[in-house]
Amino acid sequence: MDMSQASFFTVDQAPEGAERVQVLAPYPLSRAYDYFLPEGMAAGPGDYVRIPLGRRETPGVVWAAGEAEGEKIDPKKIKPVLQRYDFPPMPQAQREFLEWVARYTMADLGSVLKMSLSVPDALSPPKEATAYTVPPEIHGAAAPFKLTAARQRVIDFLKDGVPRRAADIAREAGCGAGLVRSMATAGQLKAIAVSAPAPCRVVDLSHGVVSFSGEQQVAANALRGFAEKQEYAGVLLDGVTGAGKTEVYFEAVAETLRQGKQALVLLPEISLSAPFLERFEKRFGSAPALWHSEVPAAQRRVTWTGVAAGDTKVVIGARSALFLPFADLGLIVVDEEHDASYKQEEGVMYNARDMAVVRANLGNFPVVLVSATPSLETMVNVEQGKYSYLRLPSRHAGAQLPEMNVVNLKQFPPGRNRFISPPLEKALRETFHAAEQSLLFLNRRGYAPLTLCRTCGHRFQCPSCSAWLVEHRRHNRLQCHHCGYAQKVPTACPECNDADSLAACGPGVERIQEEVHALLPDARTFILASDVAGSPTAIRTAVRDIEEGKYDVIIGTQIIAKGHHFPSLTCVGVVDADLGLAGGDLRAGERTFQLLHQVAGRAGRAQKPGRVFLQTYMPEQSVIRALAASDRDAFLAAESAERERAGMPPFGRLAALILSGPDDVKLDVFCRSLAQSAPRYDDITVLGPAPAPMAFLRGKHRRRFLVKAGRNLPLQKYLAEWLGMVKVPSALQLKIDIDPQSFF
Repeated sequence: MDMSQASFFTVDQAPEGAERVQVLAPYPLSRAYDYFLPEGMAAGPGDYVRIPLGRRETPGVVWAAGEAEGEKIDPKKIKPVLQRYDFPPMPQAQREFLEWVARYTMADLGSVLKMSLSVPDALSPPKEATAYTVPPEIHGAAAPFKLTAARQRVIDFLKDGVPRRAADIAREAGCGAGLVRSMATAGQLKAIAVSAPAPCRVVDLSHGVVSFSGEQQVAANALRGFAEKQEYAGVLLDGVTGAGKTEVYFEAVAETLRQGKQALVLLPEISLSAPFLERFEKRFGSAPALWHSEVPAAQRRVTWTGVAAGDTKVVIGARSALFLPFADLGLIVVDEEHDASYKQEEGVMYNARDMAVVRANLGNFPVVLVSATPSLETMVNVEQGKYSYLRLPSRHAGAQLPEMNVVNLKQFPPGRNRFISPPLEKALRETFHAAEQSLLFLNRRGYAPLTLCRTCGHRFQCPSCSAWLVEHRRHNRLQCHHCGYAQKVPTACPECNDADSLAACGPGVERIQEEVHALLPDARTFILASDVAGSPTAIRTAVRDIEEGKYDVIIGTQIIAKGHHFPSLTCVGVVDADLGLAGGDLRAGERTFQLLHQVAGRAGRAQKPGRVFLQTYMPEQSVIRALAASDRDAFLAAESAERERAGMPPFGRLAALILSGPDDVKLDVFCRSLAQSAPRYDDITVLGPAPAPMAFLRGKHRRRFLVKAGRNLPLQKYLAEWLGMVKVPSALQLKIDIDPQSFF
């Protein structure tokens, strides 16, 4: 059916014998609802349709044929499907996946569908654009006119017969878009009206094939084998930083495309897409489709359409890309699988790494988890035989792992109001004089994490959160990194009105840059943090400038910790190696090890040897000792034994209930009532309620429960039983977090 047809129906009620379907809408609805199909319209499970819902009209997906079982609805109340979109149906594996996610996370099925139907405009007729192709008479050596070198490059690029937009042609042929349009005017190209083309339709599998070392070849062959079989397999690709893991798993992507399937590569952060894209284009000769929050709406539309129609072959994306309705998905790669940012903390709370494994299982194809510092959960799955294991123990092209140095700040304290110790200062000077690059890592944006008054002790706190305001000196403002509140830095204390009494406490990256300027006045410095280089384009430019040696000292947050290759970077200094170990987070030690190991891996990735300096007040801490000895496996073994003794994940299960509201008294009254109604079982423990570590956030007070259970217990069933006994007041909000990754 053409998309313009069946747009409106005037049928008031279902005619006798009308066919019914159950349609799921992308709203917080727990199930699909009955609709009838008007005469002349056919629709089955997976079809995209437009339906009336309350006073609105909305896209939806036919979830099942026939009426809902056990439900007798007055035919007069059943509304018609208004339109069936002329679009390939959502695959059954995708619908099963959405149902699985909803059950596991205890979220409404409609809310999960919304993550898949994230670009509803993509179902409407596409807007046309002008594309260009080569006229038949221009092919071959008998062209009727002589071409310049630039025009010949355009012709050569378009010889595959695929029409392309002027901007795409100009980028690939190394010319301007105006030249392309002028060639059309001159008859050298043919302009045609087309819909905006789906990205990554053509991939050259023979382009940029690399030669591997023996270890890499073994892993690449194994991954090709998994991809060729096209059946479920969980695989861990474990390799040291700089081992060439990306190029190795590209072979699995290539084999998947050879099988006529689509591939998805998940990255934990948008920032990683910039260097990754260049590596992908070098291997496959074209750019992949991108999917993350910074992609423009128009591009998201054509990508969603291309994925659902099967035209787009490879998607590189953040966690939300997992919910795209791929027509024929054949491989998922989860790069940096250990990264905490794969966990979504708002809306439907899911872990994309774990859900990727489920999606691969339901679709019967392989999933490859990739990391230099695999998570404890993944390593336990390897030990239990649930995942296959591939190891790359050596760096590519003979590069050596960096030399690790622990700097005990109690023995080598920095000077007054300084944060760089004498050993690290010496290393910075040596590296600068050798015309090599240094990286100083501090996972703290801004100038200082706290500003106080030396006269009265007043501390600047966010009015909407239980958090201190961070000073950003370059913008002369104090900012909350949780809700975004900001104010100008005052000239006097608002409490005692004393002028020039405000003091910055502790360092942020801006303050470290200031200290480097004092130590090395001639050094060119650059801060790489999300608030300085916030967009993928800005990050890509910054990374290229660093690669080209335009900066001597880079000061960065975790945005620089992984995925980058800087040939001249030989010295890494971790300003505060103890920063991530504070607090009672279950995974604090593991995450600190992973992050610092990744940071250390930026040093000495080419032919020049690297050095790493870890500044710490706790050199005896197990994380620091493991980093110093480069003994990841011993650290994971000790961490695993400790978790197993405590019955904590991955040897037990956790779920969190987070309640929030504007009135802390009413919140506490309800939480006490909720605690009293919790069912009692010997093998399930309910802890709380307790104030959340971030007890006041965005104007709401927060309380937490933590439910602890054995590994194989039906935790969702217990929570459903418990929460089924109570009614949450409308003024309060309840969030359920299965397998929580953070406890803020």
